[in-house]
This record gives sequence, C-alpha cells and structure tokens, in this order.
Amino acid sequence: MGWGLRIFTGTLALVVGAAGGIGIWGIQRYESPGPLEQAETVVIPRGSGLEAIAITLGDSGVIGSPLVFIAAAKLTGAFRELKAGEYQFPAGISIEAVLEQMRQGRTVVHRFTVPEGLSSAQVIALLEREAILTGHILKPPKEGSLLPETYHFAYGDSRTALVERMQTAMSQALAEAWKNRDPNLPFETPQQALTLASVVEKETGIAAERPKVAGVFVNRLETGMKLQSDPTVIYALTEGSGELGRALTRNDWKFESPYNTYQVNGLPPGPIANPGKASIQAVMKPERHEFLYFVADGTGGHVFAKSLPDHNRNVAKWREFQQSRQPDHGDTSSE
Repeated sequence: MGWGLRIFTGTLALVVGAAGGIGIWGIQRYESPGPLEQAETVVIPRGSGLEAIAITLGDSGVIGSPLVFIAAAKLTGAFRELKAGEYQFPAGISIEAVLEQMRQGRTVVHRFTVPEGLSSAQVIALLEREAILTGHILKPPKEGSLLPETYHFAYGDSRTALVERMQTAMSQALAEAWKNRDPNLPFETPQQALTLASVVEKETGIAAERPKVAGVFVNRLETGMKLQSDPTVIYALTEGSGELGRALTRNDWKFESPYNTYQVNGLPPGPIANPGKASIQAVMKPERHEFLYFVADGTGGHVFAKSLPDHNRNVAKWREFQQSRQPDHGDTSSE
C-alpha cells in the first residue's frame, strides 16, 4: 500500500469512522470496479477544477460517486497533478485507477498522416478538417517545407505546433540526406535538391522507380535539356491549390510561368509539392544510366528510353493502350 492510499485510508477512517462503517464504505468505493459498462472517451477541458472534473466523470458514468472521487483526490494529493485532455477509460475502472491515469496524463493519442506529394495548401486543408486541433494557420508554410509522415497529437494541440513539427522533420531529413549525397550532382544547394525531389515525387508513386526517374532528370540537367515535367505545368496552372481535374493539353505546355519546365531551363524556382524521404533520397543518390525519357507503361510504372525515336515509339504504345481502355460508344462523329 502506497503512502497516498495509507493517508487516504487513515484519514477517511478517522474523519467518518464515527458514522458507523462509512469509512470502510468509502475505501471500498475507491478501490472497487466502477459503474462504467463499456469503454468511454471523456474530454477534460483545460482549466477544469477538481469539482468540475468529478462532475464530468460522474455525468459520463465513469465514476459512481463524485464526492468519493473528490475526497480521494484530496486525501491522496492526486488533485495537484490531474491533467486535462482526452481520456479513454476502460469498463469497470476504479476511482483509484482513474486518478492514476489522469495523474500520469495517459490521454488518447491521435494520428495525422501527411501523404507524399501534397502541396502545402492541401496539407493545411487536411489540418483544418481535424476538428480536435486548435487555432488556424494564418500564413501557409513554404512549399516543400512539410515532411510527409504520420504525426501523433493529443486533443487540444494546435495546428501551428503540428506544422512546426512537420517543418522541423523536413529540415532534419533534408540535412541528413544532403550530408550523404553523391558527388558531382547538378545542383548546388539542399533547396535545389528538394525542388527536384518534389518533381520526382509527383512523377511516380512507385518507390522502386524513384532513383531511375531522378536519374533521368539529373541527365537532363547535366546535358542542358529542359526537364519537361507535366507536374510542374499543373503546379503553374493551379498555383499549388491541388489537382488540375483534367488532362494537360499542348496549349498548357505553352503557359508562361517560371514553374513551367517546358518553357524554362533548369529547375523551377522552388518545390511543387512536399516530397517524402524516399524521393529526397532518390535525388541525392540517383540511379546512374543513360535514359533521357520516360512515359507511362499502363501498369502504373514507366518505360524508359535513351533516344527520342525510342521514346516516341513508347508514347505511341501508351496512346494505343489509353484508346483500348476507352469504352466504345459507337460512331458518334459528325461532319
């Protein structure tokens, strides 16, 4: 028996012992299983006093006697350490166990996953939909500054604090990858590497392909070719707000923007999305080969080519594949 329980036992017995067994009754209520029939999630708001906590727990059915809870919290000294937050209490939990869980602050842990390749505007939109987070992001974070990952948070945490954690994680991941990069890469700063990683991220969702796709863009940068990446055009057209919602056209390739890599040489001025660690690593350690072109192969991956004639043949095959998948609605053409 700990000192807190000894004090509680002795004091309660002395205070109410004269009432004929009430002391023993209180101790039993403290230690015995409570009335909760099934697990219950309860939110204790910040700033709640002991009486407010007891009432909340009583109203939620977690405890049967708020008075015994208050007495136990005071006599054991636990009332000084009770922490606000979102708690999940198991069925039949005793007052003793409730106090211990709240004293240790064992609150519900939530998870927020940032998918790879989202723009910062899209990440903030997801954050805004998390109702249990607090505050709002008044200034969108820089593109590419948020590391896609799963983050843990608790009820009442702020959106700003979560964004800061994402930015710290990205800074650390980028610094580590930059430190271990291959020599003689065609970019001079970690930020330029991050920009290329964002392009690679948007070009392929297949992890095994990322170093090969990165190698294509490295070859283009080294030979002075334009990157000619469709995702950069989409970013230019949407200003990073999200998906375009339609297929790109040849006219789109003519859209004037520093992000349109069909029009400008070299890298765009900044990232076009938030790349994950795998894409960052792929850019820092690209696959060395002679490929300069790639196009979708119809299976979710890409087919690569060293020459433009070979690439054109691959493009023709891709278009045939696309046409073969279109439903045949009969001849609806008109002169």
